[in-house]
Amino acid sequence: MADAMVERAQRFVNSYNVPGIPKIEVTGKTGWTVMHALTRALQYELGLAELSDSFGPATLAVLQSRFPVIDGNTRHGNICRIVQSALYCKGYDGGEIDGVYNARVSAAVTRLKQHMGVASVYPGDGVTPKVFKALLTMDAYVPVRDGSDQVRSIQQWLNGRYTGRRDFFITPCDGHFSRDVQKALLLAIQFELGMSDDVANGRFGPGTQAGIKQQAVLGVGAADTGKQFVHLFQAAMTFNGWRTPFDGRYTDAVARTVADFQRFVRLPATGTGDFRTWASLLVSTGDPTRRGTACDCITEITAARARTLRAEGYTTVGRYLCNAPGPKAKNKKIQPGELDTITAAGLSVFPIYQTNGGDRDYFTPGQGAHDAQAAVDAAQEHGFQRGTTVYFAVDYDAVDEEVTSRVIPYFRALAARMANYGGPYSIGVYAPRNVCSRLAAEGLTVSSFVSDMSVGYSGNLGFPLPKNWAFDQISTIWVGGDAGRIEIDNNIASGRDPGQTRFAPRPATDRLDVAFDWSQGDRLFRELLAYMESHGLEGGGRLRSTRMCVGKLQDMDALITGLSRAFRIRKSLIQTVVFWEYHADIGDPVADLAVAAYYQYLEAYEEWEKNPVGPPPPPTVSRKDASTGVAQIFAETAIGARNHAIDVHLISEPRLNGDDWHVMWRVWRRLRDDDDYNVSTVPLVLIHGAHKVGVTTAPLRYSDAETEKVLARYNGTGSDAIAYGRRAFDFYLIFEKYNAPLRG
Repeated sequence: MADAMVERAQRFVNSYNVPGIPKIEVTGKTGWTVMHALTRALQYELGLAELSDSFGPATLAVLQSRFPVIDGNTRHGNICRIVQSALYCKGYDGGEIDGVYNARVSAAVTRLKQHMGVASVYPGDGVTPKVFKALLTMDAYVPVRDGSDQVRSIQQWLNGRYTGRRDFFITPCDGHFSRDVQKALLLAIQFELGMSDDVANGRFGPGTQAGIKQQAVLGVGAADTGKQFVHLFQAAMTFNGWRTPFDGRYTDAVARTVADFQRFVRLPATGTGDFRTWASLLVSTGDPTRRGTACDCITEITAARARTLRAEGYTTVGRYLCNAPGPKAKNKKIQPGELDTITAAGLSVFPIYQTNGGDRDYFTPGQGAHDAQAAVDAAQEHGFQRGTTVYFAVDYDAVDEEVTSRVIPYFRALAARMANYGGPYSIGVYAPRNVCSRLAAEGLTVSSFVSDMSVGYSGNLGFPLPKNWAFDQISTIWVGGDAGRIEIDNNIASGRDPGQTRFAPRPATDRLDVAFDWSQGDRLFRELLAYMESHGLEGGGRLRSTRMCVGKLQDMDALITGLSRAFRIRKSLIQTVVFWEYHADIGDPVADLAVAAYYQYLEAYEEWEKNPVGPPPPPTVSRKDASTGVAQIFAETAIGARNHAIDVHLISEPRLNGDDWHVMWRVWRRLRDDDDYNVSTVPLVLIHGAHKVGVTTAPLRYSDAETEKVLARYNGTGSDAIAYGRRAFDFYLIFEKYNAPLRG
């Protein structure tokens, strides 16, 4: 919502006609654009030669020299206007943006410093340089987005205790852990360890590690007097989602919570605040010298290397399903016979899918759908069992906005397409902490392989370890010697994913269908149209033309190709059904309306039973089911086909109760409204139909007679179904004319 005073602040910035202070859009909405412009205006008023978006050391030093305090005694109008404008952008009363530091401004600044926790450090109503620096950020000093009150009180405590140190700047007090808060916490620890301002840097380096080992081991009975290590440890626990009292006392209750945290990160559950526990709280790698029981690598695991890994205590290894495209790409994928070598040594395997994933532009819904098919193909090629978790890589530092706009849509498309294929594999992610946690919260992944080794990633700094973590990548090391020497990424394993030890390679004789060559699309259309016209089928009560139906096949070619490969059924069978059924009859929409009206009546009656006010809704035309959607499928048919596929372990989803009208209505609506769901049901209906008519041959190897029989069963039984099968088989032969050479 636009704010009139923020608009006034934006107009004030735009009143500068100075190179280096850009004109900004007057929207009445705050943001970094406004804060950066105000920062440049301040630098201009301070006489700095170079203006920038950064409120850096030079700006701070000159401000400290010229205006150590800005208050009612300050007689620089534009400096006051910048303060007033920034206050409004922060949600505080800045007066009239008239350059007058009046009582309203004084009260707002006083309240701001109280919210920051620095009122005792900077008493009075004046704006000091560090407060000014904080004012020109988008940091919040009140709880936002369900921020924790305890986290906020700790943030305020940190500000109040340490802001007087040279490089400790006022942190947000919004109730959320973040990278700035994590750095502030590390600085505080370094200060308590006795580091000078020239040494303390907010990084978990050797000096900090040594200091913690020497001075900060905590146990029951420890309490803060001078140094604040218990407070800081409690802060670290709370920031990581393991809430303890923030009172400076290490009680039995604190120890129990610490033991729970230690179990979560797979440390010995001693309940003691030892170095490794501190490390796991303060940096994404934890103690980088810690050895895990899992690893991943781009190198083939030979028998000698497998023996090395076992001797070094590893039990699970991550390997890549495929290589990146291009002749210069590394050969990192699983090699022929390698899985047998790995399992023979007593190791299990978890699969990783990555062909790129290293930049933001890779992550699109289209790429997600493509990667679902590619990963299923590769995992089946290597023989990974149904239900195996495949870890899809987000191998770059995706900022939060990119997670929202790119990564989540990619995984939504990936998950939807994987569901279309019957859920053969579970979806995991290899990524920084924030990406992992956000995807888990969206229900898009079952487990996380966390790239914690990238300690500088913004997606790791200030984020706790995801709750669904399976592997925690913390270091790259060399192990073994001679033929067994190998470089690996050393991973801690949570036990969530034990990896796979049994594999069933696909028969080499099964040649699968591939994407259609749409340069032949017009030729295909003309051949299909000629058949339709010669048999009097074009028009004649059909809702859609052959041109429209071929267009639908083109639009859905990626899905149909993936379905044919995932379910090991000829693509031409699916194309035949979709092509013919998508023509639809003129009576189909009327039938759809009757079914919808029937279930809407049932819903209304159910609501009336809950609250029987007035007469019950009148009954409507009784049409419980009708063929609907792209491939004209009955809900009852879809339910039967899907349950059969579940029974024969072809898909992984809960069975459907066709006796429950709620289930019938839900399935029917999906068939009508969700084209992908409808078409993904086609191969299941065909396979179920084959079972009903006694065709036991594998779908990729149906004879012509079996193909015709299966197509006939798609339309039911009797003479009409037989005629349907004969006509559909003609279409099948046309599609095979184009598909067979491509897969050969």
